[in-house]
Amino acid sequence: MNKTLLKLALYLNYFVFAILLCSMGIVILQVQRNFDITSSNASVVEAFKDLPIAITSFIVASFLPKIGLKKSMLIGSALVTIACFLLPFSWAFWNFKLFFLIAGASFALVKISVFAVIGIITKNEKEHSSFMSTLEAVFMAGVLFGNFLISQFVDDRQPTSTQWLNGYWVVGALSIIGFLLLFFSQLDESQSKLENRSLANDFKEMLQLIVKPLTIVFIISVFFYVLLEQSFTSWFPTFYKEILNAPSSLAIQAGAILAGATFIGRLISGYILLKVKWIHLLSFCLLAVGIIVLVALPMAKNTQISIATISWFNAPLVVYLMPMMGLFLAPIYPTLNSTILSAMPKHTHSSMSGLIVVFSALGGTTGSIITGHVFHSFNGTTAFYLSLIPITVIFVALLLLNRMVTKNKWS
Repeated sequence: MNKTLLKLALYLNYFVFAILLCSMGIVILQVQRNFDITSSNASVVEAFKDLPIAITSFIVASFLPKIGLKKSMLIGSALVTIACFLLPFSWAFWNFKLFFLIAGASFALVKISVFAVIGIITKNEKEHSSFMSTLEAVFMAGVLFGNFLISQFVDDRQPTSTQWLNGYWVVGALSIIGFLLLFFSQLDESQSKLENRSLANDFKEMLQLIVKPLTIVFIISVFFYVLLEQSFTSWFPTFYKEILNAPSSLAIQAGAILAGATFIGRLISGYILLKVKWIHLLSFCLLAVGIIVLVALPMAKNTQISIATISWFNAPLVVYLMPMMGLFLAPIYPTLNSTILSAMPKHTHSSMSGLIVVFSALGGTTGSIITGHVFHSFNGTTAFYLSLIPITVIFVALLLLNRMVTKNKWS
């Protein structure tokens, strides 16, 4: 089995999905400008991404080893390639809902398969954690690239211009390359399957995972983490546009800086976790995010930007400070996932990955919709202050998870 080509294929396909899924912040900002709709209405688009992820994951997660992990990834890659090339030709609000529906369902197929494949191609817990962190770092690199890519096509002078959709041509081309790399790679999937097991038994096993106390605490931590992360990533551009009065192109690039900070944070955390216990690192990170929120939001409230003269060279401190929370959000998600998966038998990785994807998607949708309604009813400052609630919930869940992991072995 040629692991190098396979890993490259996994990285590139994850990179492409990062661009697509995390262009949500750009889409939310642009559809408000293009269609003159409210922030609460724009937030509905998030559900068309996350609900298909959740539904697809729940239905097919336990079956994927029988369908074929590589085959599932190829199907997902092919679907989003077609969607990327079709999107620039159609111009209506419902097209974005359909686009993210396809992207969400495809991502479910790919992410569950990738998480299961990691267990096959890694030898031990440290290697598993390292590859997971690197993969999630690649995901954030895709977010960074996607924000800067599409921002280059945004016309600040014409709010109704559709030329920003041309960026999806580039994403479609990258998706074709990812599909071909995956097609020609080799994967021995025998470890992910149990012989003489029916589909009903596989599905029953996934449902049984949900009722384990350790799984419940883990799901709570993942749900609220993604709720927190998505409320920032999806609404960062809108926050910069409405609260700081920044131009749209700079607002989109601010989202890219958040992604870049997260990318750097995940690379660094991979090394730190070799030296520091995960609970200590993640507790420090949550505290740091809370401090940034409490310091940056009062600064943002008292800052006004001149669209005519603003640039990254003369921007006020708050413009740079808020994206720095990405450094501290970075280690939480991959570390949680690796902690659970590396402790489980490999034949259960697909089912557990399905649960991860389901509750991640539900958390993402919940976070974006709540933030969108608070933006509409109050303002962006209030919406981001509310992030202190999930930060507190995650901290408590992490303490419980650490205690349970320390005392219990998976059975």
